[in-house]
Order: sequence, then structure tokens, then C-alpha cells
Amino acid sequence: MTTFGKSIRIYLKDGTVTGIKFGEVVNQTIQSISCPRFRTSELKEYAEAKRPGVYFLFGQDEETGDPKAYIGEAENVFDRLQNHITNKEFWNEVVFFVSKDENLTKSHVKYLESRLIQIAFFTKRYTIDNYNQSQLSSLPPADRDAMEEFLTYIKLLIGVLGHKFLEDVTTTSKKKEEHIPLTTTIQDSEIVSMKSNLEIFLSVSGLKAKGLQTDEGIVVLEGSEAAKDLKPSMPNGYKELRDKLIINETLVLENNKYIFKKNALFDTASPAAAIIVGYSITGPQTWKDKYGKTLKEIEEERLKTQ
Repeated sequence: MTTFGKSIRIYLKDGTVTGIKFGEVVNQTIQSISCPRFRTSELKEYAEAKRPGVYFLFGQDEETGDPKAYIGEAENVFDRLQNHITNKEFWNEVVFFVSKDENLTKSHVKYLESRLIQIAFFTKRYTIDNYNQSQLSSLPPADRDAMEEFLTYIKLLIGVLGHKFLEDVTTTSKKKEEHIPLTTTIQDSEIVSMKSNLEIFLSVSGLKAKGLQTDEGIVVLEGSEAAKDLKPSMPNGYKELRDKLIINETLVLENNKYIFKKNALFDTASPAAAIIVGYSITGPQTWKDKYGKTLKEIEEERLKTQ
């Protein structure tokens, strides 16, 4: 299937990146607005905020410090946000999505809410404040397909606005569809090729790990091993990161080794390697492809061929 580029238009109401922001996909009906919590009252001035839509509340989990989100829907987004000001403390930003042609109905936004919660639980990037996945509302086939298209634009805009939590860190291949829980429905539009990702491996001191080099960094895959103990050369920043992975149960101790129970995304190769071996190590020279070439060698070859 051919993939085409997309043009995104962002309007900064105050001329600053921290204020109220309007976003849209050029030539599409979707409209997004991002607003800081303490300025929510200003949304009453905008007709878009009083339409049916879906919204995201963003903040930090009070226990782990991880990013946290709540996903909701409303026939009047502004009215619903007034309730959340009093009954939800964690959030400091709201991003909501409506249609410029005002064709979204209650059934449409209920469908979108359910699908978005479903996707967010599947990707596991953020802590999700929703306790239950609501049932998909019944829509005619044409409306359902229209909402699935609307979802693709929500994922684009929310990512551009700084929240990539609806994207699978591994850019899921069709093979992974076999491991999706039966209670989860993942649409074909979310299952994309891994051709752009490089499969890499680490084998040091009896520890074995498998990962992917993606556009975002290094993803250490579920099932990879990590050392139980740390050595003095382990940088403090990496120690804190490792502790966080243990607290959120990404790393679980089994038979004198830690095992990755979830896919874990790292910005670069070195922290991904250090978390595994338990000491400071040069990632580009440790991670290798299936032919035994290091990431450093691969990157140098790519530079020469450009």
C-alpha cells in the first residue's frame, strides 16, 4: 500500500509553544486544540470546544513519574472539562479533537473513545487513567470506516503535538498480530511493515537480548535478559532508569536474571546496552545485526553509500 506525505498546520494563538495551539491536517475536516489546564476557561470563547469530540488529559503518574493520560468523549467538550477541573488533579494539558464540518455525533465520539483507549492500552507507552475499555458503539460500515480514517489523523496530530503514545514502539509487524490478546481488536491500518527497522542482538557474559533500531531509538524487545547486579562503572542516570524499569515491572527478576516483560524504548544504543549488562558500555560497538556487524559499522557504511 502506497504511503503519502501529510501536511500539518499548527497555529500558535499566543505565538508561543506553551500556550493554546490549534492543529489540523491540510484538506481534512479534523480540528485539534491543545490547552494548558489553567487556561481551560478560555476555551469557552471557541465554538470548537462546544462540539462533540474526544479529548485527552495529560500529566504525570504520581507514583512512578511516568506520563499519564485519560481519554474521554463528550457532546460538549468544554462542559466536560469543567468537571475534570474539580475531580481529576493529575493533568496539566488537554488536547481535544472535533470535526470542522460538525458531522460527529454521540455514537461517533463513543466509537472513537473506545478505539483510542484500546490502542493506548495496547501500545503501553503511557499510564492510562481509564479503568475499563468501553464497548464499541454500533455504527454502519460507512461510518465505522470514516471513524477509522479520523483515528489515523488523531494519531498524526497528537504525535506532532508531542504525545506519541498511540504509536507502537516496534511499528508492529503482521507476525505480532498472533500475540495480540483476543480481547483486543487491532485494525489493519495499525499493522505496518518493519522494513525500516533494523533487527539487532546483544550477547555479553551469558546475557542475550534482541532489539530493533527504529526512528525513535533502540527498542529492547520483550523476553530479553539483563544482569541482576550492577557494577561501579554504571552511571547514576542509567541506575535511575533501570530502577524505574524495575518499579514499573518492565524488568522482572527470574532465576538470577532480570527479564524484559515489556518492550522498552531507549533514545540511543548505549543506555539500552548498559541497562542489560549492568555497567557502562559502548552501545554502537555492542549491538550487532544478524551478520555480526556492529551498529557503528552499519552506520559508517550507510554514510559512505549516501
